[in-house]
Amino acid sequence: MDPGWPAVFSERMRRFEAHRVPRPGTAAVSIKVRVRSGCFHREHSPEAYRLIDQHLGKLRRDTDLAFEEHESGPELLVYLAVVTAGLTLAKSVVDLVTAIIKARSEGIKRGDHPSEPLELIVRRTHNEQEVREEIVLKIGHNEHVDRKAIGHRLNSALRNLLKK
Repeated sequence: MDPGWPAVFSERMRRFEAHRVPRPGTAAVSIKVRVRSGCFHREHSPEAYRLIDQHLGKLRRDTDLAFEEHESGPELLVYLAVVTAGLTLAKSVVDLVTAIIKARSEGIKRGDHPSEPLELIVRRTHNEQEVREEIVLKIGHNEHVDRKAIGHRLNSALRNLLKK
């Protein structure tokens, strides 16, 4: 990992937080869908991104998230509601993450070439030099994607991440 990466990530999170008014009891987090090798971006996965764009177009405009494109895969910057009973990741966010993973599989079926497995990761800044992350799951392009399982694993990983 690039030694300057934590500062770049911290700046990205600061920009996200600066353009939104956080509600009390929320924490800004990143949800990243990435490939460990190869690429997962528009140039190499146009079919997947067509499907992702369709899903993004259906989201309400007031949804409190930012969609970032990176060569290694898409990233969602979101506010997570941290309440006394636990934490809550919006259903629309879980649906979008599931749609991204499914779009990757469908894109490969339609001719997208990179087919390396994906990692679903949650992360947040701890301070300027430290990024904390939890790997939620690793999934191949031909594995079954279950929305409820993804939501459960995301929420569990986010709880662990916020405890640290």
